[in-house]
Amino acid sequence: MADNPMLKFVGTEQDYPAKRAPTDRRTDFAEIAKAYAIEKAEEQSGRCSQCGVPYCSVHCPLHNHIPDWLKLTAEGRLREAYELSNSTSTMPEICGRICPQDRLCEGNCVIEFSGHGAVTIGSVEKFITDTAWKEGWIEPIVPVRDRSGQSVGVIGAGPAGLTTAEYMRGHGYEVHVYDRHDRAGGLLTYGIPGFKLEKEIVMRRVQRLKDSGIRFHEGFAVGEDASLAELRDKHDALLIATGVYKARQLKAPGVGAPGIVEALDFLIASNRKGFGESVEAFDSGTLNAAGKHVVVVGGGDTAMDCVRTSVRQGAKSVRCLYRRDRDNMPGSQNEVRHAEEEGVEFVWLSGPQAFEGVDNVNRVKAQRMRLGPPDASGRRSPQPEAGSEFDIEADLVIKALGFDAEDLPGLFGSPDLSVTRWGTLRVDHKTMQTSLDGVFAAGDIVRGASLVVWAIRDGRDVAEHMHQYLKAKAASDTAEQSASKAMETA
Repeated sequence: MADNPMLKFVGTEQDYPAKRAPTDRRTDFAEIAKAYAIEKAEEQSGRCSQCGVPYCSVHCPLHNHIPDWLKLTAEGRLREAYELSNSTSTMPEICGRICPQDRLCEGNCVIEFSGHGAVTIGSVEKFITDTAWKEGWIEPIVPVRDRSGQSVGVIGAGPAGLTTAEYMRGHGYEVHVYDRHDRAGGLLTYGIPGFKLEKEIVMRRVQRLKDSGIRFHEGFAVGEDASLAELRDKHDALLIATGVYKARQLKAPGVGAPGIVEALDFLIASNRKGFGESVEAFDSGTLNAAGKHVVVVGGGDTAMDCVRTSVRQGAKSVRCLYRRDRDNMPGSQNEVRHAEEEGVEFVWLSGPQAFEGVDNVNRVKAQRMRLGPPDASGRRSPQPEAGSEFDIEADLVIKALGFDAEDLPGLFGSPDLSVTRWGTLRVDHKTMQTSLDGVFAAGDIVRGASLVVWAIRDGRDVAEHMHQYLKAKAASDTAEQSASKAMETA
């Protein structure tokens, strides 16, 4: 009887891919973790306990068939593992890199609960699809049939929009993607630093979609280059998947001083430099941390991206100022550990009260906090501690407080596009359709700032709703044409 490759979590210890030394990774934007060798990927996959109720899949927004592709990997059946992984996710190698597995699949692994350490799901997921690219298993999309008589417009080339475009092209529709940036990918391209997601990984995904016949209109701003109404006239169905880009503002004396910048501006400038572009605000030092004492305000994943980018740009010191404690921060704990390894100092339970500096910010006036009763969201509310003020030297302050929705009805010239009180698009959750017939919405512009994996899930779901809508529309148009012909011949 052949040896069972699974259930080896007792005798085989958890082993993530080796990380590059902090002293090395501080100097570049390359990814910090090395790739698994195939033998190690098979070994770590074999630790899966093959649960009857796989909590890893339950807690994955995409409900990936995780135990099944782990088993296939352990058996050396990598192409089958890829096909299964790809059946539920349009970007498995990207999710394997940037998903907070500690809060999702790995955080809910049964053997993690038993004290043996979770299966290294994200690292194996990344390995499977990286191998598929290397071996040439990933090819352009082949539509199941020709439905090019109907066209779909996708506004926003982030993960939700790209996912929908892929599925709609698979159904056979003519697909056009509109994005205001000069490269597709949204925050995957310009928001997330290369040390978490190297840009080649995103660009090859985009190129595959282009090779599949999807037409990209980059540098296209809806509301300027065309109104929403004009795009509705051009396409049989539209998807709005713009994400949320409006930075939340910090209210404190001196917040308008030079040297206090928005997180996304800082990250976009850094990523553009990574593409080899000339970026005036970076080259002038405005959006460059080199030689500066940097303070990042916030505790989410964007704040982690900013502190770690500042380290790589050569900052003198980098501090993260967060008003709650470590256990209550929204960002990934893995990211916090990586940042600490790279020399970032976290100033917990502290918030900015004022900023000093005339020609440029030079000091943050801060105050210690304590956690009080839960607020409306259920999280314990930070409250200032009297007499606990202190100063932090700062030449560059980066505000990373999160993002809200832009005024899309105003930007798109479409006042009849309904929004919620938070500014996100209002949709019928049974159809994912907005207040405008044939106009759908998905991703952060509906749910608010969230994870990439949820954007992919929304893009997958809305594609099915759009497909059903277009089939019904085609049937209705055919019936009308038949009735018209019958009247003409009567």
